Amino acid sequence: MSTEGPDPRASAVAEQATAWRRDLHAHPELMYDLPRTARFVAERLAEFGCDRIETGIGRTGVMATIVGRRGDSDHVVGLRSDMDALPIEEATGAPYASRTPGQMHACGHDGHMAMLLGAAKCLAEARDFAGTVALVFQPAEEGGAGAKAMLDDGLVRRFGVREIYGMHNLPGLGLGEFGIRPGPIMAAADRVDIRIEGRGGHAGRPALVVDPVVAASHVVLALQTIMSRNVDPLESGVLSITQIRAGAADNIVDDAAVLSGTVRTLTPHVRDLIERRIGEIASGIAGGLGARAVTNYRRGYPVTVNAPEAAGFAAQAASTVVGAGAVAMDHPPLMVAEDFAYFLEELPGAFIFMGNGDSGGLHSPGYDFDDSAIPNGVSYWLRLVERRLAA
Repeated sequence: MSTEGPDPRASAVAEQATAWRRDLHAHPELMYDLPRTARFVAERLAEFGCDRIETGIGRTGVMATIVGRRGDSDHVVGLRSDMDALPIEEATGAPYASRTPGQMHACGHDGHMAMLLGAAKCLAEARDFAGTVALVFQPAEEGGAGAKAMLDDGLVRRFGVREIYGMHNLPGLGLGEFGIRPGPIMAAADRVDIRIEGRGGHAGRPALVVDPVVAASHVVLALQTIMSRNVDPLESGVLSITQIRAGAADNIVDDAAVLSGTVRTLTPHVRDLIERRIGEIASGIAGGLGARAVTNYRRGYPVTVNAPEAAGFAAQAASTVVGAGAVAMDHPPLMVAEDFAYFLEELPGAFIFMGNGDSGGLHSPGYDFDDSAIPNGVSYWLRLVERRLAA
């Protein structure tokens, strides 16, 4: 497919979108507590003349529709942006830095909102497509499963969405580049807590205790064999024990120790395998040392799985903006999680990465969204819609 370059309409709206982005960046809000953010988004959508605007979906989500002027198609394509920030103290020193202590847009959701708002403005003005665009501004991506909340609140039924697309900036991927793949593109994220119960006592009389710290240490080491000896080496998975909590004094053996960690997987059967083996190994190792292990495995966001046809279409749309050579169509999957996965369990669609260049890492105090990426992001949304909903 030939490259057309960034859409002139996207370039025209970029300065305004940058101002929106910096305003949102300066006023971050967390999880579902988004009164200013949701109001800002809804007011802009009203200014653009969107056909239908609803707030409070999934508690604080915002939805709007734009009906095309070409034909009578009832096809509805959803475009999603997340809205929430993170509980991180900003260290960028930017003039538009967060004005709220301990909170910042450290994942670029401010940029995501600005790009989708820019696209909404252009789409509402031209309406050069057949069918309907559903704009999905979602709360609580950062651990609150806002996507699931919007689905549970009837997003698909109420707006008739048939397919959905998402986009996320990615530090380390060059500005002017996109990355996507069919199938799993981001991991499921689960949490595990293992309580090792022993018998406490004086540390100077070890023969009279069952030391849960020693048992916990053996469990941590044994759990590493799951990835090396149980999971097929051609498949992916991560098991990291990140916390060990026990004791309050240096001369007392406590009654219990607690291990906590995370599991990341790309396929359901590997997820099931790791969950099962954690419980078996923890119980076996602890039992062999005279202790008892109680495992609590909690499943979080599922795997984010791109529908092959939708991923191909998204890649083609991105290619018209930056050229096929700048779109990695087999981008390696990331072992981070994204609640857009819930949308893709319900609807066909695809999630794409857009380069943020050599910026600070996501979820770091020094991260900032690069405003020069805005024209490419807006252009991607415009090309996706006007090709997917062509008359």
